[in-house]
Amino acid sequence: MSTEDVLKDASTLASYNVLLQVTFRVLTFLLNAFTLRFVSKELIGVVNVRLTLLYTTLVFLSREAFRRACLSGGSGVNHSWRQVVNLLWLTLPLGALWGVLLVCVWLWLLEVPDPVSVPFYSPAVVLFALGGVVELLAEPLWVLAQAHMFVRLKVISESLAMIAKCSVTVAMVVFAREWGLCIFAAAHCVYTGFLVFCYVAYFVRFLGSKEASEKSFPLRNVRELLPRKTYGEPLLDWSLARLTWSFFKQSFLKQILTEGERYVMTFLNVLSFGDQGVYDIVNNLGSMAARFLFLPIEESFYVFFAKVMERGRDVRSQKQEEMALAADVLECLLKLVLVIGLIISAFGYSFSHLALDMYGGALLSSGTGPSLLRCYSGYVLLLAVNGVTECFVFAAMSQRQVDNYNLVMLGLSVSFLLLSYALTWWAGGVGFILANCLNMGLRILHSVVFIRHYFSSSPWRPLRGLLPSPLLLLALLVSALVTALSEFAFCCKRGWLFRLLHVAVGVVCLCFVLLTVYITETRLVQFVQTQLLPRYTKKRH
Repeated sequence: MSTEDVLKDASTLASYNVLLQVTFRVLTFLLNAFTLRFVSKELIGVVNVRLTLLYTTLVFLSREAFRRACLSGGSGVNHSWRQVVNLLWLTLPLGALWGVLLVCVWLWLLEVPDPVSVPFYSPAVVLFALGGVVELLAEPLWVLAQAHMFVRLKVISESLAMIAKCSVTVAMVVFAREWGLCIFAAAHCVYTGFLVFCYVAYFVRFLGSKEASEKSFPLRNVRELLPRKTYGEPLLDWSLARLTWSFFKQSFLKQILTEGERYVMTFLNVLSFGDQGVYDIVNNLGSMAARFLFLPIEESFYVFFAKVMERGRDVRSQKQEEMALAADVLECLLKLVLVIGLIISAFGYSFSHLALDMYGGALLSSGTGPSLLRCYSGYVLLLAVNGVTECFVFAAMSQRQVDNYNLVMLGLSVSFLLLSYALTWWAGGVGFILANCLNMGLRILHSVVFIRHYFSSSPWRPLRGLLPSPLLLLALLVSALVTALSEFAFCCKRGWLFRLLHVAVGVVCLCFVLLTVYITETRLVQFVQTQLLPRYTKKRH
């Protein structure tokens, strides 16, 4: 596959992933708005913070290192797919081990919620862990699909699984509200089971078909999806296994950074379950853009960078034509996420109160919710830049550099936990966001230094993508001031007509900013038009 084809597939994958994340977030957004009317904020806090943390910890620590290792360095070319599949099946026993350990911690070491307001805590813990282990059954299939750019498979399977989860949740909230946490645990198990079923069904149909033969797919039948030894070669590729171990040590630290505030809330009890529920709802609203746009871009273009660059080699040792393309793509991606992040930060301050009031009523808008969301709108800008810079850095690092970066991650993890604990006692939930901002800034600084050094001996300077045009910055500043005045004049206690006027002012300012982007950032506009808009007319997997 040529470099241009890899870029085209990665761009299409990013576009479909954005569509997938939009679907997920819209469904979750509507689901949370619905359940807020039927269940307590304490129940929401336990589900969205403690039980979700159990699930994300289990699956992240079980599979993240395997995904990064098996999708990097052209694993489909330089490694035997037979050995790759064997390695990926290790995620299942690893997940079972993590499941047992985490269930013990969640049941016996953490504070148990009041069974009256939060019933069926213990069964829910077991079911959430079980759902995570079940999801790992599809891990070899997921990696195969990602490596061979089966774009629609991920979109369709995860969309159907989410629809099934939402349907079960709504039905049980309406008709079996007394089941408490078991409602959400059962819906979670439906989601993971449906996801595994979709992947298995697809590969059962695909393997051995004429389509698989035409695409020279490395596996011929369903039996080859199971672990087994091939005569004349080791069971595992030990160089790939060592790389996986390096990423595993890093993934543990990255998980602490990613979910640090939930760990602090869960293990240190700095917020009540009700306050945790409010914080998590605000966090989900604030991170919608990150999940809609930035995460899909990061996941998809990590595959692109990993395929076009040889891990551990400096820029002069790479194929220069491919490096030119990689540098150009990196610069455009940095400019794209920076512009989106700046727009969110500029408009987030003036529309946070209105968004929370429309979403959850006085439950969210009367307390610290608006302050949390305003701070989060600034944090989104750092999230945007960090996702792309680390996407490139992790694809370019050698194994030794990955190991050394683990020490950096350890320092960041410790500092984040200490900052979170201290700032939360000082500023409540806002302290979590401030600690995240400080740590995200340090991660960006490390990545920027790496990228600058990496390209120092080349004619390419992709970090120029972090420099927006002065006219765009001026347009953003004017829009932020105008919308702030509009909020003061019209929002949010003077009726729906004044709220609509505030929204209208925001729409006009947004159009003004987008027009400025179109005029001043012509290279970025061309990149979006040619690479990130999905080509629906062309048949893809």
